[in-house]
Amino acid sequence: MAGRHVTNPDREDILLNLDDVPPCTRCVSDALLRARFSHSWQNATGKIVSGIRTAELCPSCDRGRPAADELLTLLTVDEQLDTDRIVEFGGLVAAWVESVRHHTVDMQLLDDERLRHGDL
Repeated sequence: MAGRHVTNPDREDILLNLDDVPPCTRCVSDALLRARFSHSWQNATGKIVSGIRTAELCPSCDRGRPAADELLTLLTVDEQLDTDRIVEFGGLVAAWVESVRHHTVDMQLLDDERLRHGDL
C-alpha cells in the first residue's frame, strides 16, 4: 500500500506509506505507517510558513494518544486491510494526522537530547 493517498473532508491529500516503512525517527522501533501532509506554522515575525511534514505511527511512541490508539488497534488487529474497512481506515488516518499536526516540540526534551549527544 505504498504511496497511497487519503483525502480528508477538507480535500487535503495525505500520502501514506505502509510498505517498507522506515524505523520511527523518535525511538528507531518499527513504525506501522508514514504519512506526508501539508503543515503550516507562524514564524517569529508572525508570517505563516507552509510546508510538508512527515510523521510515523509508532506503537511504542504513540500508544496512549486517542487518535493513534484507534489506528494502532486497526492496523495490529487487521494486518491486511480489506476493502470493507478502507473507509474506516481513511477516517482514522485523517483524525491521527490532524492530531499530529498540533504536536509541538517539547523544548526541555530537545535540550536533554542535545545535551546527551554533546550538542549543548
